[in-house]
Amino acid sequence: MALPKAFDERIRIQLGDEYEDYIKCFDSDMYHGIRVNTSKISVEDFLKISPFELEPVPWTKNGFYYDHRKYTPSKHPYYYAGLYYIQEPSAMTPASVLDIEDGDVVLDICAAPGGKSTELAANLNGTGILISNDISNSRAKALLKNLELFGIGNMCVVSEPPNNLSKAFEGTFDKILIDAPCSGEGMFRKSSSMMTAWENNGTELFAGLQRGILNEACKMLKPGGKLLYSTCTFSPEEDERSVEYLLSIDDSMHLVDFPKYEKFDDGNPAWGETGNPELVKCSRLWPHHVKGEGHFIALFEKDQDDSYRGNSTYSFKSYRPDEDFIAFIKHVSESAGIKTDRIEENKGRLYYISEGMPDVKGLRLLRHGLFLGEVKKNRFEPSQSLAMYLKSDQFDNVVSFSADDIRVIKYLKGETVELEDDQDIGTKIYLRGKCSVTAYDREKEVLLKKGETVTCKIEIPQKVSAPVLKGEKLGRIAYYLDGKLIDFYPVYAEKSVEKISFKWYTEKVFHDFFH
Repeated sequence: MALPKAFDERIRIQLGDEYEDYIKCFDSDMYHGIRVNTSKISVEDFLKISPFELEPVPWTKNGFYYDHRKYTPSKHPYYYAGLYYIQEPSAMTPASVLDIEDGDVVLDICAAPGGKSTELAANLNGTGILISNDISNSRAKALLKNLELFGIGNMCVVSEPPNNLSKAFEGTFDKILIDAPCSGEGMFRKSSSMMTAWENNGTELFAGLQRGILNEACKMLKPGGKLLYSTCTFSPEEDERSVEYLLSIDDSMHLVDFPKYEKFDDGNPAWGETGNPELVKCSRLWPHHVKGEGHFIALFEKDQDDSYRGNSTYSFKSYRPDEDFIAFIKHVSESAGIKTDRIEENKGRLYYISEGMPDVKGLRLLRHGLFLGEVKKNRFEPSQSLAMYLKSDQFDNVVSFSADDIRVIKYLKGETVELEDDQDIGTKIYLRGKCSVTAYDREKEVLLKKGETVTCKIEIPQKVSAPVLKGEKLGRIAYYLDGKLIDFYPVYAEKSVEKISFKWYTEKVFHDFFH
């Protein structure tokens, strides 16, 4: 493979005798990996059901290599169930090094497409808050999709430049991850287009971007908090020298050690501008030393400050859930952690806001909290994100299919899934509501356990006073499961009925007499 001339000359000097070993890497395929989503399934349980032959990534607890010539994990139902994330093995390192603790408020400042954010969220164990940001709105949408696929509820997705974030979040975060935009020298084997981009932009452009991000990020870190800086490039200008830059602008920040895999290389003080011996605390992953494409990692800690008093948290409008939502939420286990007093409504959309959410007022938000669903025409429609968030033991009625069941593929294609008569989860019935005036028409499937009964009640006043307008709500058809409301369908007037007046009566008599 023909490397950019300027890169080849520099990397030859950097590696010296190891240069030829590095060049040989380009004669083999890149490594492929998956990372188990431990917020949904343990590593042990996943290995019991894994359809792939896996080899552990030695510097992670939940990362594995797979043979991309034999397997396509992106097409397996487990991927759509959010059981794992497809990720290059070196890229698994930053989120595993940043030691996340329960209750932490965490920022992933350059988060798209979400590989590192999903791991940070999983390590929070459903506690604390994750703020995931990407300056690109389109990339932030992909980030949100991956977080929802992983079943993450204690999160907020924003799309802002770092200077806007620092104004909103000064001294907010216990942990910050910066997987910085870089020249991508570790991606040359993956894509030749990366070499073209490198030739067009070089390293100076990205070094400037990185230092701008570092400058804003250290403002957002709490005293005693930790910041991890990483790149997928080998350029000293973007690695050791960017680390030196942060140390030079903030005296409260210092490098700290972290557990290193035996084949990780230390940072090189000679590649910095000051020769700071502390740079050995950084790590380099070289592709000729590890089974990965390469990475650079530096972990900082901010000095404690006794004067720190914290900052404001998110304040939301109180919402009084309607009876349809309350009826639905009764089927959700308390272990899911959804409290009705922390639900916010925005234009009919309901969100659950986790405790500890920072104040995000004024920021460009794609999502704040767990999207529960929508209230439409006096009914609650749960969201896909809620379905991905809930575990199988957190909802009353659950049906399970094996991964190789043809109905799973049908479901993923958007087709209707039929249950077999011999499935012991219960009896299938349909509740149906229809109104010709409003074109309101929907069907709901309900699974009954043995001994359960559903009753239907038409709840309309015996007398309805005129005038009545076409489309006016008159009452409802309600369905009850063992006396508890489970669903209802509004009943509307099919046509208008005027109130009888003397004028109306006179006209009717005249009409009847002559006709």
